Amino acid sequence: MLDNFNRRFGRFGIPNLTLLLVVGQVFVVLAALIGMLDASRLVLDAKIALNGEPWRFVTFLFLPPPVGSKLGLMLLPFTWWLLYLMGDALEQEWGALRYNLFLLCGTALTVAAAVWPVPTFGLNTYQLLSIGLAFAWLNPDFELSLFFVAQVKMKWIALLIWLYFAYLIVVSAGPIRMQVSAAAVNFAIFFSREIYLSYRQGRRKVDRQMRRAAEEREGPQARHRCHVCGKTDVTNPEMDFRYCSKCAGDQCYCPEHIFKHEHVLTDSDETKD
Repeated sequence: MLDNFNRRFGRFGIPNLTLLLVVGQVFVVLAALIGMLDASRLVLDAKIALNGEPWRFVTFLFLPPPVGSKLGLMLLPFTWWLLYLMGDALEQEWGALRYNLFLLCGTALTVAAAVWPVPTFGLNTYQLLSIGLAFAWLNPDFELSLFFVAQVKMKWIALLIWLYFAYLIVVSAGPIRMQVSAAAVNFAIFFSREIYLSYRQGRRKVDRQMRRAAEEREGPQARHRCHVCGKTDVTNPEMDFRYCSKCAGDQCYCPEHIFKHEHVLTDSDETKD
């Protein structure tokens, strides 16, 4: 359904939306560092937003992940580069409109989950992580260089993200659980069908492998088997197997026993004898 929608209305998509988000976050950080902007005015706090500051429902997207330290601040450029890399790849894969819908749906779910005020800079982090999950699903073997040392495939990073989500759901308070769930639901909306089809394809592949393994264990099926010695056209393909017209049923014999065997009789034949 999303593919058809994208083909019909794809021209209405906003291109380079990830670049817009990155540029917005860079501006917010720089403006906050020099004192031009109070970043706390951008945080998504549902109670405050509904009481006269509705821009918070959108501006939280331009808040970077929480840095917490000077090291975290130094790693922000790497975070922005990674966000742009993955977001641009998703836009190229899906088209601008579908990618726009992915971000819009994640934003809407995040806002809906903010029924409990959560005035924290980390609120947008979970939606950004959902972009990472989407990228990893489409590019599981893409290798990311962590600190220019270790090469890690995206499928393992996605696994860590899911484990992190599960951990937060278990140990965190209700508001954080809602935000994490919003990011997970956003991923499920756009990938549940692909996950189901991939599961079915995987099951069929496993079934084929199991049947093939069973056939290899059993070996080729014999079409002809000697009723006396058990030789078959598989074990002795050079033999010409024949059937005895005087035996009851289709009794097959090898050349050695076609004329040297006791005829198989029916119960009625045995009674007559």
